[in-house]
Amino acid sequence: MTDLFKRINDVISANINDLIDRVEDPERMVKQIIREMEDNISKAKDGVVLAIASEKQLQKELETNQKQSAEWLSRAETALEHNNDELARSALARKKEHDAICKVLEPSWQSAKNTSDRLKSQLKALEAKLEEARRKRTSLAARQHAATARQQMDKTLSNFEAGIKAQTNFDRMEERVAAMEAHTEALEELRNDSSQLEREFLDMETHAEIDAELQSLKQKIKTQPKTESETHSSSSKTILL
Repeated sequence: MTDLFKRINDVISANINDLIDRVEDPERMVKQIIREMEDNISKAKDGVVLAIASEKQLQKELETNQKQSAEWLSRAETALEHNNDELARSALARKKEHDAICKVLEPSWQSAKNTSDRLKSQLKALEAKLEEARRKRTSLAARQHAATARQQMDKTLSNFEAGIKAQTNFDRMEERVAAMEAHTEALEELRNDSSQLEREFLDMETHAEIDAELQSLKQKIKTQPKTESETHSSSSKTILL
């Protein structure tokens, strides 16, 4: 029994923080410790029940012998009242036998009672510590979940910041692409302006060629000799005038 209580106390007195530091899931570790405490306390309770039962049995035997001693004393007194010394002597001899048994039983019962009282007190203390451990498990679970949530939030925030950075880089790339597009459009516009200018010069040259050809044709017509009909027509115009 002593070893059992020592083992339970070792579990309760263990540095739970050190145990938690060595595991990835503190809540599961604490649950395991509590299960071990519950198993050991259950075994201890069985032992305490046996100790109490033994103490009660000793107490019952002691009380029985004390009662029988008192009864034999009463019988001895009755025998003396009837002037029967021999019967009184026999009664006192039986009383003495029960007194001897009581003398042996009483220290044994007292020791058993002290032991059972101590075991009951220890068991009560262990059960109180078990309840405390259960409450701490609930608190620890809440703290662990909160810590996990904070870690997840930190991770999410890191991802969000990385996303913002990626978005910034994307925006920079988009700005660069927009600048390239604007540059391309500017070149295209310059090319269009250059083509327009070339067309204007081409139109001007074409008009100049047409005007030159027209003048040449006019000159050619002026220098051609007149035909007979044209001469007769001219003379007739002169006469009429």
